[in-house]
Amino acid sequence: MIQQLITHFLLERPAKKWTMTAWGEKLTASGESLNQKLDKLADSERNRQVLSHIIGIEQWGQSRLRVGLGEPFTEDEYDNYRPSRNRSWEQLKTEFRMARKRTVALAEELDNQQADQFSRVKHNQYGQITLGAWLRYLNMHANLESKRLK
Repeated sequence: MIQQLITHFLLERPAKKWTMTAWGEKLTASGESLNQKLDKLADSERNRQVLSHIIGIEQWGQSRLRVGLGEPFTEDEYDNYRPSRNRSWEQLKTEFRMARKRTVALAEELDNQQADQFSRVKHNQYGQITLGAWLRYLNMHANLESKRLK
């Protein structure tokens, strides 16, 4: 019950306020802001760990969003999408930029294909959430996790 309330107020309710294209614009803006922050930060084990986590969740979320375009659902964890810990800081920054561009492109494609943003795809922690909530989640996740970067 508590998890459902959190999901409703944290993800679903805010997700309803925006179209897929508008979420793409929000993701673009927050991605640019995060990119500026990344360019100012030094390479460190902690920063590489945090950024690889952000990238892994972003790419995992993309696999769930593609269900809205007709791809089959795959029950998996984000770890399969997380970049290798051997990647350099520069490689990870590039990988984040590319991953965010793919998320934005997915939001636009969902809109172009007139996917129902209220159709639901399973999130391992939050259960069945709408495609709009997935976009909200990816935006929120990267923004929150980036606060751990030093």
